[in-house]
Amino acid sequence: MPEIAVPLWINGKAITSSSTFPVTQSTSSETVHHASAASPDDAIHAVEAAKSAFKEWKKSSHVTRRDLLLRVAAHYESHAAELIQHQMKETSCSEAWGKQNVELASRYLKEIAACTSSVIGGSMPPLEKPNTMGFVFKEPVGPVLCIAPWNAALVLATRGIASAIAAGCTVVFKASELSPRTHYAIVEAFSQSGLPDGVLNQIQTKRDDAVEVTEVVIAHDAIRKVEFIGSAAVGRIIAQVAAKYLKPVVMELGGKCPAIVLDDANLEEAAKACAMGAIINHGQICFSTERIIVHEAVAEEFQKHLIKAMKESGSHVGSAVSQGIAQHANDVLEDSKRAGETFLLGGPSSDPISLQPTIVLNPKDTRIVDEETFGPSASLYVVPQNNFDEAAIELANRSAYGLNATVWTRDMARGLGIARELEYGQVHVNSITIYTSPTASQGGVKASGWGRMNGGWGIDEFLTEKFVSWHGVS
Repeated sequence: MPEIAVPLWINGKAITSSSTFPVTQSTSSETVHHASAASPDDAIHAVEAAKSAFKEWKKSSHVTRRDLLLRVAAHYESHAAELIQHQMKETSCSEAWGKQNVELASRYLKEIAACTSSVIGGSMPPLEKPNTMGFVFKEPVGPVLCIAPWNAALVLATRGIASAIAAGCTVVFKASELSPRTHYAIVEAFSQSGLPDGVLNQIQTKRDDAVEVTEVVIAHDAIRKVEFIGSAAVGRIIAQVAAKYLKPVVMELGGKCPAIVLDDANLEEAAKACAMGAIINHGQICFSTERIIVHEAVAEEFQKHLIKAMKESGSHVGSAVSQGIAQHANDVLEDSKRAGETFLLGGPSSDPISLQPTIVLNPKDTRIVDEETFGPSASLYVVPQNNFDEAAIELANRSAYGLNATVWTRDMARGLGIARELEYGQVHVNSITIYTSPTASQGGVKASGWGRMNGGWGIDEFLTEKFVSWHGVS
């Protein structure tokens, strides 16, 4: 049996469980290592450790928390090569994607650190009663559960963990079973940077045991909030369990992100960005460009640029993390093929792991219309010139999701006007959909989740306000 490369991490100690599971690299079909699988008892142990550590960590100063996060950022930068390899080995991502994850995670850490002192402070509201003073204190909500995905394994887990710790919370971190070693590297970075025992604890488990173990954590009285990043399907399950125990949740879920290309856009640049947004990391990004809406007057020229860009961007596609993920994306394309829809490029693939870049023209009632493919494909919609802006907005908003969108135009007023009408948590003008900034709020609406992350917004999700009043005595 291969060495257990990924233990659990509870109360500052590496714990190897009797139950394990293999982690397989999709491109080679090889088991790269095994990971310890947490039982319900292990999960409770992790929560109890977080509960105990919270008593002191909540009292830590903003300086302590800020400096810790800066040390973690420095650790990431000095261990970049190792972090990139972990991601490539477990998720079959490209080296470029792994490197981007390291760089962005480091920037997130620095920005969260910079915001700590300004966000955790309270206020003194004026009160109507004479000889009375009011104080609104911001306090950490308590121990939290953070559940992170595998597709941007380093960035998304780091952001949630760092935000909670900056707020003064302690964390039970449920790592993805597809990238447990990458996630364990985060715990190592925090531990080696001086984080006290019990403030951050990691568990991972077999997929078949995930529901039971997750509910055990959420149900525990000590857990006060849940952060989940992942699919809308799993998000619904997490939300139902959290509601059962009256636990608040912050969620960032899937997307069906549109790009609207106006008649005055730089068509070549728009096509390159749309192509890259559709295929990078094999389309396994919630911010992936899944729908492209183009003005009829420039559709023919844009289509030529888009096909060319998709073909030339092939080296950035990478591979699916698993055969199941690739199969789902391929099944969606097979549905379009059966319906007789037009493929401008690509189509269903016989390769079980690496799908080809694909463009479907004007799909009608098939799965690809509003189902997240999580593959390197996009739909192209040609919209008539009459009332284009209104029609494009309506088409873009005709989705259960509301995560990210882009608009391509040289007219700033027109672009911002359309952006304000789009029902999405983020809208970028003249940018790839896969854009985020550590200094700007990020989150979804509709079926893409609720709550905001990044910088001070993310820290605030893990704080609660307490009103205290002082009534003068005569």
